[in-house]
Amino acid sequence: MFTLTRRGARSINVWPGYVDALAALLMVVIFVLLIFTLAQFLLRQVVSDQNLELEILHQHLAALTDELGLARERVTEYEAQIGQLSDAIAVLVGERAALLVARDEDQARLAAGERRIAALTDLVASQASAVDEERALTSEAKAEVARLDRRLAVLQQQLHEIAEALAVSEADRGAQAAEIADLGTRLNIELARRVNELEHYRSEFFGRVREAIGDQPDLRIEGDRFIFQSELLFASGVAELNDAGRAQLARLAETLAGLEDRIPPEIDWVLRIDGHTDRVPLTRASPYRSNWELSTARALSVVDFLINQGLSPRRIAATGFGEHRPLDPAQDPDANRRNRRIEIKLTSP
Repeated sequence: MFTLTRRGARSINVWPGYVDALAALLMVVIFVLLIFTLAQFLLRQVVSDQNLELEILHQHLAALTDELGLARERVTEYEAQIGQLSDAIAVLVGERAALLVARDEDQARLAAGERRIAALTDLVASQASAVDEERALTSEAKAEVARLDRRLAVLQQQLHEIAEALAVSEADRGAQAAEIADLGTRLNIELARRVNELEHYRSEFFGRVREAIGDQPDLRIEGDRFIFQSELLFASGVAELNDAGRAQLARLAETLAGLEDRIPPEIDWVLRIDGHTDRVPLTRASPYRSNWELSTARALSVVDFLINQGLSPRRIAATGFGEHRPLDPAQDPDANRRNRRIEIKLTSP
């Protein structure tokens, strides 16, 4: 449609086109809304169906859970029954083993009974034979009984004689017991006399040794022992006698030689040489494995020297004590010096 303007010009009217476009657009929107509404409806329907199916699945799952619980309960019951059956089987196996053992014992007893029956049968047969023989030997048995009676009378006479001899022997034994008691008393007296003699010679030994050695700071007397400090006889850590020690022991050997000639041979005595060390461990360079071995080696050195000086080997002995019998329990240099020593003791073996 064309319209005229004020100036007389012709223009075009576009409004109807807008209306048509808007109408078309509205129809499209309405169509889309219809499609969306339909889709919502269908989607809601699908969701509703899925919810229904999910509910059904939940119900099936609950049912399956219940069935599973029941199955577990049945399994537990079955396991308990299996345990009971296992225990019953074990009991039956034990009973079967016991029955087998009892059966074997019964069979053994039956076999033993059969053997005993056989033996008794043989015994009955032999007894029957013996009875027959006994009947045949009755007259001989009577003669044998008479002979045995005579033999018994002789034996009784011999027993009477033996009893009289035993009485005499008992009297002699009493006299012998008294004599033995008297011998024991005399032996004790003799032993006491020998001990007193040994004590006498020990006193003489101490006196003569003290006189021979003189007053020296490294030599002292304690109880019944002469104690030489190791420094007087040996250098540190060795068992070879030094010159001063040899001189001291030479004077001691002269005294001991004279004493050995004075002690009667029936008195058994021995001169014991005891070696002692301190508690200080030996160095690795030492030829000795321990203080015990060093103390023994030093005692043997003294013994060898005294034997070479003429002392009888049967009258001398060497003993090593290591650090195990200290005179001073302290562990300072003075105590160590006191504990390093050679002890000489006159004693009985």
